Amino acid sequence: MADSPHARSLKAQAATLAAEGKLEAALAGYQDALRAEPEDAEVHQRVAELLEWLEPPEAAHAYDDAALAWTRAGGLLRAVAATVLSRGLRGARPKTVRALADRFALPPGALAPTFAWVPDGKDPGVPVLSGVGRDAFVALVEALEVRAFWPGQRVVEEGQPGDSMFALVEGRAEVTRRVEGNARQVVATLGPGDFFGEVALVSEGPRLASVEVPERSVLLEFKRSSLARVSAAHPEVEAAVQAYYQRRLVDNLLRTSPLFTNLSPALKQAMSREFDLRAVPAGQVLLTQGQPGDAFYLLLRGQCQLSLEQPGRIVLLPELREGDVFGEISLLLDKPVSATVRTKTPCVVLRLERAAFERHVVSQPGLKGQLMRMGTERLQQTAKALFV
Repeated sequence: MADSPHARSLKAQAATLAAEGKLEAALAGYQDALRAEPEDAEVHQRVAELLEWLEPPEAAHAYDDAALAWTRAGGLLRAVAATVLSRGLRGARPKTVRALADRFALPPGALAPTFAWVPDGKDPGVPVLSGVGRDAFVALVEALEVRAFWPGQRVVEEGQPGDSMFALVEGRAEVTRRVEGNARQVVATLGPGDFFGEVALVSEGPRLASVEVPERSVLLEFKRSSLARVSAAHPEVEAAVQAYYQRRLVDNLLRTSPLFTNLSPALKQAMSREFDLRAVPAGQVLLTQGQPGDAFYLLLRGQCQLSLEQPGRIVLLPELREGDVFGEISLLLDKPVSATVRTKTPCVVLRLERAAFERHVVSQPGLKGQLMRMGTERLQQTAKALFV
């Protein structure tokens, strides 16, 4: 329901008072606005935040009311964040947590979403939370933490160890990566509802980018250790984390790789369901020279060593790095694998079985031609290495 002009005026006046530091007057203004629009979740939220500053004992009930208002409005992340804040102050009322679970958790017997590729980046639900049943949902809410950041603060630092994923509840964040000269380049801007840092939930590698907030922002933090405890009692949580992680990786691949950007949305969606995400330890052979090729691979994390066995010697070829594909030559030409691929470090790969590759890739003339060119370049590199 749209705000009445009177309610909008009261909220604007209260926001101005809050910005001027007149917190008591701002609280009174928001409470007046709430009487005018009792279902306004945003106003419930502001009342709770001001009470946390001015009258902490009263804030817990206000956050509960905000959580219920966000639940009625369909704001899952905002509802969860308000519930977690209430829990931290006094303990959320059981009816609040039940209301969230009834509204947002999977109903009994429902299948978890697959998080397959969807057009325009529209997720079928909120990662992890939308993919579990009622009991697991309640356990997750109890395990989450709310973090507030002020303008200029960095949430995660590129290259540093990571152990948690974040959901942006309120505010804005910028994702940056270091480029040549060690300068930072903004590669993405995130808004409410966006997630980042999911790699840290399944991998102990360093953060791949930095995230900084240019304005006051509120985030939910999913810590690996907390999720592990919840998963021990509710295995569906681990499955939901893995499903989301795979969907994000496939989504990034299909959106950004020149190989796939021109595919139709229907084909991307069909293909996304057939990629298999695998974590591979160092030293494992993925393809063996002379053997039939069994799949197309995309290297997501880590490094692989290419080697070519010749009479009396083994020739090391240029390493494969994140973003490289391999296995396509054998599949396209229906020939044995031309070189052995062994993981040099622990790796994460996306694997597409031969049958799926032939069904989705070989049937696309433009994509097939691009892969043929890539394969030809690699064969030329191999030929050069043999004569060094």
